[in-house]
Amino acid sequence: MTDHPIHARIDGAIVMIGFGSIGRGTLPLIERHFEFDRDKLVVIEPNDKGVTELRERGVAHRQVALTPENYKAVLDEVITPGAGFVVNLSVDTSSLDLMKHCRARGVPYIDTVVEPWAGFYFDDLENAQRTNYALRQKVRDERAANPGGTTAVSCCGANPGMVSWFVKAGLLQLAEDLGAPVAVPADRDGWARLMQSLKVKGVHIAERDTQARRKPRPRDVFVNTWSVEGFIAEGFQPAELGWGTHETWFPENAHRHDTGCQSAIWLNRPGAITRVHTWCPTPGPQFGFLVTHNEAISISDYYTVGTGPNPDFRPTCHYAYHPCDDAVLSLHEMFGAGVQQTEHHILSEDEIVEGIDELGVLLFGHDRNALWYGSRLSNEETRRIAPDQNATGMQVTSAVLAGMVWALENPNAGIVETDEMDHARCLEVQTPYLGPVEAHYTDWTPLKDRWQHFPEDIDESDPWQFRNVLAS
Repeated sequence: MTDHPIHARIDGAIVMIGFGSIGRGTLPLIERHFEFDRDKLVVIEPNDKGVTELRERGVAHRQVALTPENYKAVLDEVITPGAGFVVNLSVDTSSLDLMKHCRARGVPYIDTVVEPWAGFYFDDLENAQRTNYALRQKVRDERAANPGGTTAVSCCGANPGMVSWFVKAGLLQLAEDLGAPVAVPADRDGWARLMQSLKVKGVHIAERDTQARRKPRPRDVFVNTWSVEGFIAEGFQPAELGWGTHETWFPENAHRHDTGCQSAIWLNRPGAITRVHTWCPTPGPQFGFLVTHNEAISISDYYTVGTGPNPDFRPTCHYAYHPCDDAVLSLHEMFGAGVQQTEHHILSEDEIVEGIDELGVLLFGHDRNALWYGSRLSNEETRRIAPDQNATGMQVTSAVLAGMVWALENPNAGIVETDEMDHARCLEVQTPYLGPVEAHYTDWTPLKDRWQHFPEDIDESDPWQFRNVLAS
């Protein structure tokens, strides 16, 4: 890429919170696509990683960990009230508290996850309180209590984030391919009724990461292609999924929620050891981990027709994630030993020698059976188009870029989720960084090519029951 459009000018301070793998990759995209005063760009990071790099790039660095006691004071020292932008790419900081403070100061805000303060994921809480449903609901409660105002984009990375835009693009593709092209729906109800009319029963956020290096994974090191801390934290949360109206079976270890939109259920076991059957273009059928993600809840909620705990229509939705092979081995080692590895390592773009991150949405149950729509980005392509990140990181950082552009173009939208944003505009900004964005149909179902040697409790009358998708 040699032509980098300037999407907007940002007056005031740009404050990036966190400079891990995603922060490192987001910074050059901000530098490429926005006009701003460089002396007003600052990174807040609790340790000294990246200090030398930031100094060489002329970026100010504040080495401090944000806490419930100091975050307001620290932010007030660097933000520009009524202007600028706060880009939260950190762990162990409360997304909701930072969002509320930024909105109170009139500063646009974006994050990639509803993150709690340090300790939440491993505190002695009831499992229902540790769900993403509970975290999301607090953000929704804040939105209801304080509607409108300065834009704050919640959960705008690859997933959650980009995949919600893929759902809309995939639905329009499906409608066209079924011979019933439609006008782009104007609101949430229109999108929900479109999904219902196309007879889509559910959505897998279906991902396969094949990125690999030559060096074998050493023992006692958790290796991943993105934040190890983030993956471990969400992997230890209960498995969660949006619960569709076509489901006729309810898992024995599942629980419902009594408050909020009631679009999701949670299973009383960690997501990182809960397997599901799914499909991606490169491997075909595969196992994925049912790791909890915000989009599983928000997509099911957004595409609901009707109200209450028993609506007219709602899709089942969940993450079905096969991380890179080193991460799979790391998970097995961690859960087998019962303790986290002491050393964490994120595969850099320079050490990866092959592979892609294939991330999309599998829309299933309709007249064409299943449609996978998504990005098939290689590390090689990533290195060609942008610096300082691998393919996994690029799918996140480019979504952050798109979310920032949308927020600047819609400055008074209040608290928004990516399902509610203009998917076409966001993908227009993001697609140059996604490699091939493709649609693939498949005749695979969870009932196809199963092992016949052992009896299974499955429902052969409807292939797309979660009863058939759940593997363990």
